[in-house]
Amino acid sequence: MKMDRSENVLGGKLEPCSMDPVTGFFRNGCCDTNDQDAGSHTVCVVMTAEFLAYSKYFGNDLSTPRPEFGFPGLKPGDQWCLCASRFAQAHDEGVAPKVRLESTHRRALEIVPLEVLELYAAIK
Repeated sequence: MKMDRSENVLGGKLEPCSMDPVTGFFRNGCCDTNDQDAGSHTVCVVMTAEFLAYSKYFGNDLSTPRPEFGFPGLKPGDQWCLCASRFAQAHDEGVAPKVRLESTHRRALEIVPLEVLELYAAIK
């Protein structure tokens, strides 16, 4: 599978989001994407307990380990490539987590405006 160019929302080189736990549509630690990534796993977020509970409530349990899939479960402070539409929904509900702009793929901008992402920018 060919990836889109690895560029972040700031116009620079896409930086890694997380290797522990390993994240990304391609499971390469980056929020790389392509047209086969229907969920647009492009927003690098820093998990919070509030967001994890919110996501679980909406049917996407990110906190429970799933060893059969090599998934350790996420905890507050973990970084993860989140679906852009889920981030937008969390923003609308007031529970969006912090965002690593340098690790968020430019294709996230197709769903979430840069101004919204900047509201949640995490300090490096």
